[in-house]
Parts: sequence; structure tokens; C-alpha cells
Amino acid sequence: MKKLYGHWIGKWERKLAFRSTNRVVRHFDWGLEWTHGWPAARQFPRNGHAPADYIRLLNHRALEDSDSFFKYERPSQFELSGNILRFQSPVVTPYPENNLVHAQWFPAKQGKKAVVLLPHWNAPGDGHNALCRGLSRLGISALRISLPYHDYRMPPELERADYAVSSNVCRTIDATRQAVIDVRCCFDWLESEGFGPLGIVGTSLGSCYACLVSAHEPRIKVNVFNHCSTYFADVVWSGLSTLHIRQALEEHIDLEKLREAWMAISPVNYMEKFAARKQKSLFIYATYDTTFPPELSRDAIARMREHGVDHKVVVLPCGHYTTGETPFKFIDGYHICSFLKRWL
Repeated sequence: MKKLYGHWIGKWERKLAFRSTNRVVRHFDWGLEWTHGWPAARQFPRNGHAPADYIRLLNHRALEDSDSFFKYERPSQFELSGNILRFQSPVVTPYPENNLVHAQWFPAKQGKKAVVLLPHWNAPGDGHNALCRGLSRLGISALRISLPYHDYRMPPELERADYAVSSNVCRTIDATRQAVIDVRCCFDWLESEGFGPLGIVGTSLGSCYACLVSAHEPRIKVNVFNHCSTYFADVVWSGLSTLHIRQALEEHIDLEKLREAWMAISPVNYMEKFAARKQKSLFIYATYDTTFPPELSRDAIARMREHGVDHKVVVLPCGHYTTGETPFKFIDGYHICSFLKRWL
């Protein structure tokens, strides 16, 4: 029976995964021009290093001083118009649309508890809004940020958020760095408006970003990681939804080298820093996940346990895409809302 159930979920997963027909296999690129804004690149010029060696050096430097890597200047102006918060990202990219951060605001009628919510990769502009509305009814205000290169922030030549995760190695790092910094700016706004205690909710790619934020953000008290993993590279290499990216990558780089190239954006490298924050955390993963392989989720949780992180684990009987389908989305939402309601 278990085998039949797993087969049924797997078939459903593949159907949902491949309903998108606009995936593009883009050219591989080291993308060294994207490193110019990184602190380590200013300190350590390339000086003839091969691209892979130079990126590995920058990653090591970023990990040695990640506070500097994710350091930023607070935006000088936040504008709340209706339910949309806008501000200029401290990370400047060549795309004006991407430089203007949009976040949808779902205020609770009473109380000052609040969370920043980070959607999944390629989430539509209204993705996760139902969860935000549910949280606001429970007395928890929610600020749903548009991730770099997503929905409101998507450059006109794109149909998908291809610049957030792609076969351009350094642009992927830069998009992750920008996401972390933009989310921290959201906490600046919440704090300036008198909100607290504060939490964070991330799903899929948003969960990876949320983990990096939590390792560097002392204002966060409660975390929800909806899908979790250790290495950024392994998810891209093994996931069903990133087969087109692997196709471009594997002609130029293997998994081990990709891990080295993306060390600075992999949650596994911030476990000790994360554990030192003493936050409460919920880790959710799916038994039949074909995008975040369950063994990577279990490894992430085991490492958190070794570091003494105060956490709860929920295992959903579905896959990655099916988490967003009935009835699993309601089970998932229940666990997220009840955890935040109890601990925030």
C-alpha cells in the first residue's frame, strides 16, 4: 500500500512539475561581473585567478566574515501605499524593476506580532496570500516580500524568475545576497513601526533565504522553514524543477565544484551561527519530495539537532509540488499557523 501511495504521489508530482512549458536552458556563465559589489571582491582582486578558483576564494572570504557579506545600508525611505510597501534595495542590479522592492502588507486588527513571509521560487504575485490573511486573522501581521526577479520585480524579458536561480553562478549568489538584505530591510520597517516580537516564514527557495536571514538577524524570535535542505547546489543538481539548470551546468562543472561555488549561500555553512541565535524553529519537509530530496532535509535537521537548536519537525505525506494542493496545503498551513500562534 505504501509503495502504491508513493507511486501515486510521484506521478502527481511530475504532472505538476512539468505543467510549466516555458523553462529555458540558458548558457552557463561564471558571471564574475556580479561579484563587484561584494566586500571580498573589493578586498581581493582577481589577479589572474581562474574563474572557479576566484569564486571559491570569494566564498571562503564570505564565510569567514558573513556579517560583512550580508551587511547593508538601511533604506532612507519606506513608502506604504495601500497594502504595498516599497523601498529601494540596498543591492543595485542592472535591472530597475528588480531594484525596487515590493512587499504586500496584511495587518492584524490588534497586536504587534508580525512575520516576514518569503514565497517559493517562481511564486505568482498572489502566492501565499491566503496564508498571510490567515495569519492576520490570528493576530499576526504578515509582510509578504516579492523575492528578487519575481512578480513585480521581474525584468520584462523574463517569463520566469530565471535570474534568481540559474546556470549563471555568481548572479545566483548575488540574487541570494540581495534577497537576504531585502528581507532584513523589511525587519527594519517593522521595527520602525513598533512591531514585535518578529518571525519569519520561508517556503522552498524562500526557506533557504530565510535560514540565511535568521543566521544573521538578531530580531527574529521564531522561524518556519517550509521545506529545508543543506546545500544549495544539491537541490539544483538533484531537483525535478531544476533539470533545465543542471543541463546547462553539467557541461562545465560537477556537483562538488558547484558546492564550492555556492558555499556562501548554503544553509549548511551557517548552522553554528544560526544555533547561537536561540530562536524557536519549525522544520517541515515532505516524504516524497522530488525537488528538495528528503535525505537533504533529514541531514539539515540532524545537523540542527547536533547544534542544540530548539526545534520541531513536521513530515508531510506528499511531495514538493503537492504540498500546495488539497488536502496537503491545509495540513501545511495548520502546522505553520499553530506554531507561530503558540511561540511568537
